[in-house]
Amino acid sequence: MIERLWALLLELREYVFANFDPIRDSIDIVLVMLGIYWLLLLIRGTRAVQILVGLIVLISVSVASEIFQLLTVRWILANFLGSAVIIIVVLFQHDIRRALARVGRGFFPAVSAQRESQIAEEVVRAVQTLAQKRVGALIVLERETGLDDQIEAGTPLDATVSKELLISLFIPYSPLHDGAVVIQHGRVAYAGCILPLTLKAGLPAGLGTRHRAGLGITEETDAVVVVVSEETASISVVMAGEIISDLDAPRLRVVLREILAGERRELPSASQSLPGAEQPLEGEGAAAVPARRVG
Repeated sequence: MIERLWALLLELREYVFANFDPIRDSIDIVLVMLGIYWLLLLIRGTRAVQILVGLIVLISVSVASEIFQLLTVRWILANFLGSAVIIIVVLFQHDIRRALARVGRGFFPAVSAQRESQIAEEVVRAVQTLAQKRVGALIVLERETGLDDQIEAGTPLDATVSKELLISLFIPYSPLHDGAVVIQHGRVAYAGCILPLTLKAGLPAGLGTRHRAGLGITEETDAVVVVVSEETASISVVMAGEIISDLDAPRLRVVLREILAGERRELPSASQSLPGAEQPLEGEGAAAVPARRVG
């Protein structure tokens, strides 16, 4: 065994000396390291990390079986890892899609900003209508952290974000109205989702299950949540475990656009002025409702 390891090392040494080009190979190594680092940042905090660890373990076992001549193990792993590309694509499809979306945002930032603004507008118009009708709603907008590990019992949709669709999902006779709607990658990905509830004590008595679910998901991820109260018809935004309530539609629009564009990392205080919030939507009253911070 020691002789075999030594022979492999000698072969590797000879190969390196015969093919090594300092400039070319240094650039190659740096690019690979940057790619691996970017990949680790992309999957950090998601289930993909566990899957990646499992694949690394299988590859390590495969190398060990080659060294120690474990024929049966080597044959099984060779057949399994032979389809490694397909396996990786299936297991990491959500992360690959998110990575390609990030690359696209880098090349076409104006298009991305326009799309995010359109999504915010559709959400604002939907929750405005739902609040007027006193229909409860819970809308979760995914940001950097994936939400697939946090949601349960959701019905996949993969539909365009629109005011009409959001309203139809939350009307009382819809079978999905009790759960949350999750928006991922600019699409309505799931409806009727069950979210983790916050364990935070000392919350105001007026906060219902929707608000607690919004707090729970934002304590675990960087998502932003819009809540419409069925009892009070108030509109709230939840982010990083904090709530700002009693928002009108113009203020909600400003907050959502700034968050989705990356310009805002925390919710505004109750007294903070929001530029442009004084401009009402068509059909809205001119009076603005003062925001109230809860947390």
